[in-house]
Amino acid sequence: MKLIIGNKNYSSWSLRGWLAAKQSGLSFEEITVNISGEDWEEAKKGWADVQPSSGKVPILWDGEVVIWDSLAILEYLDDKVREESLSASKAAGIGSRFWPRDPVARGLCRSMVAEMHSAYQPLRREMPMNVRRRVEGIAVSDEARGNVVRILSLWAEARSRFGSGGPFLFGSYSAADIFYAPVVSRFMTYGVGVPKFAETYMEAIWEHDWMQEWIAGAEDEDWRIEAFEIAAE
Repeated sequence: MKLIIGNKNYSSWSLRGWLAAKQSGLSFEEITVNISGEDWEEAKKGWADVQPSSGKVPILWDGEVVIWDSLAILEYLDDKVREESLSASKAAGIGSRFWPRDPVARGLCRSMVAEMHSAYQPLRREMPMNVRRRVEGIAVSDEARGNVVRILSLWAEARSRFGSGGPFLFGSYSAADIFYAPVVSRFMTYGVGVPKFAETYMEAIWEHDWMQEWIAGAEDEDWRIEAFEIAAE
């Protein structure tokens, strides 16, 4: 498989797709592109690997299969892992690498992921992901603050009801942690005050080996997107 991702410092969607690929346990080639560069603008016009996404990242290629949405990538990888496990004559009752086995927990997890995938526009707009930055005293709108409160309430519910098996939202690492990892990064960047339980959860996400690998990649990048830097001023 081949996964095309954008700037690690800024691209929250790429982070989700990349974490999903890591969680799948399948091998993949990683290609990082500067989504703000002139070369990328030219590549979108003629590079077959970025079609039919029109240049939206992340993009997963698996043979002739192309997937270009982070949630679609996660679902595709979940199906692929299950199919390969079954074809290897493993137990038919194999669970998902991404979704909790318990149906009640799975329902909440799916809803939280879907909400993250489609909502929180004020938070996304006013607190763009910027892994390298640390900002103090940023002024945000009531709408963005409302997004923060909503996210913290969901985290609290998941942790209190289903988090006893480990440090993550549903105990073990799941699709919810993949989709809220960029939120953890945003909260770290902008110094968002959170209760102790959320601080402990954020620390577990931030110190995860995959997240540390991503952070190191972001710090090594020379690319800079001024619009995202100005937004963090």
